[in-house]
Amino acid sequence: MGRRGPKPKRIINETWNANLAYAIGLIATDGCLSKDGILIDLTSKDKEQLSNFSKCVGVSFNIGNKWSHKGEKYLRIQFKNRIFYNFLLSIGLTPRKSLTMGKLAIPSKYFFDFLRGCFDGDGCFYSYWDPRWRSSHMFYVEFVSASKKHIDWLREELKNKIYVLGHITKNKRNSAFQLKYAKKEALAIIKKMYYNPNVVCLSRKKLKIQKALKIEKKQQKRYLK
Repeated sequence: MGRRGPKPKRIINETWNANLAYAIGLIATDGCLSKDGILIDLTSKDKEQLSNFSKCVGVSFNIGNKWSHKGEKYLRIQFKNRIFYNFLLSIGLTPRKSLTMGKLAIPSKYFFDFLRGCFDGDGCFYSYWDPRWRSSHMFYVEFVSASKKHIDWLREELKNKIYVLGHITKNKRNSAFQLKYAKKEALAIIKKMYYNPNVVCLSRKKLKIQKALKIEKKQQKRYLK
């Protein structure tokens, strides 16, 4: 009989909680699983994003540098762990996930923590004054994926959980799908994602939302006068 290799070591606790769900959201958007069945990569321009991931999984990973083919500098965490890799496979993540990802097995209790991770990874928030109506302040929450199946699943989950519909478009390069929610529906999602002021999140996106909501609050007060 051949010699067996060392038993895989568990470095991340896969017991579901809010922080793990958020970390899974980051992997689902900014992460990558290699084809070797062991390597996990998380890439971002935000150091805070990678620090948040380490905090959520309880491991102090080293943050290294990565350059795109255009010479742009990114930051990344890379680690090898077969147990956690297999856990990610078991919930629906795969190598080349951006094109193949569909439904993920996220416990309903932690869905909005996962969604906040997706939002911090590939989502965006933007606001503007609509010139068609006087003093009309608009804002949107948007989730992005190259996989139509995954975007459809997110939309269905949000519809079932908080009765928002949103709409799906494609980006200018026609390479990704955008799930967008405007104003009232966006606010319902924001309240669920940031249900506690201390939840782990990307601070620059949270601040952007807070600024827009302050403007909205002032507008509402004017209407009530």
